[in-house]
Amino acid sequence: MNALGTHVMLELKGCNPQLLDDLSYIKSVMISAADGVGAQILGESFHQFYPQGVTGIVAIAESHLCIHTWPEYGYAAADIFTCGTSIKPQEAAQFIIEQLESQNPSIVELKRGLLPQFVPAR
Repeated sequence: MNALGTHVMLELKGCNPQLLDDLSYIKSVMISAADGVGAQILGESFHQFYPQGVTGIVAIAESHLCIHTWPEYGYAAADIFTCGTSIKPQEAAQFIIEQLESQNPSIVELKRGLLPQFVPAR
């Protein structure tokens, strides 16, 4: 079976709470993660919550990277979805884990669009 894409989901526990509540830092990490794996960035949107937390998405030609943080718990949920085989989402995941100083990361990888062959629908 061939997969159209790979979806990597991150459960990031034990992160640095100050980093998780820093909009500029989170935005920089996510954009750098996309750049670092050679993704073509199409756009981005990030938001600071009050009293705390950040959410954001980086749209890439290959799909997306997104994150939501809970600084009060030292936790972040992130996912990276890429189509094709030229982008390695696992490398972007490792970068995000390191930059958020996660002491207890968990990674789940899911192949999406499992098809017997790549034949476009008509």
